[in-house]
Amino acid sequence: PRAVAALVALSFSGAIGLTFLMLGCALEYYGVYWPLFVLIFYFICPIPHFIAKRVSDDSDAASSACRELAYFFTTGIVVSAFGFPIILARVEAIKWGACGLVLAGNAVIFLTILGFFLVFGRGDDFSWEQW
Repeated sequence: PRAVAALVALSFSGAIGLTFLMLGCALEYYGVYWPLFVLIFYFICPIPHFIAKRVSDDSDAASSACRELAYFFTTGIVVSAFGFPIILARVEAIKWGACGLVLAGNAVIFLTILGFFLVFGRGDDFSWEQW
């Protein structure tokens, strides 16, 4: 029940974020699809966390170098995803309105990814591994 409601809410917010991204690309006034390259950042964002979780076997430790390195790489990926549309708008490859829509989509998608890990990343009675 709680897991299903969380999954529905996360899917809805992910759809909202992707809608912002698609509006920034597909509206006739903007008309270029360069911002779709931020999808790559969405896919590679959780990879450092998965690698760190697989490599570090001490889940009780407050901090580990592997986990901190994963946070560092994830932060770099997220910052790059926000910087990419700004650079595209600065060199006039896309319009600033499209940049704003893509940045709004980035915020929603990355908050959705964070919410997924907060809800399904804990080791209690349900986890993301069952999905």
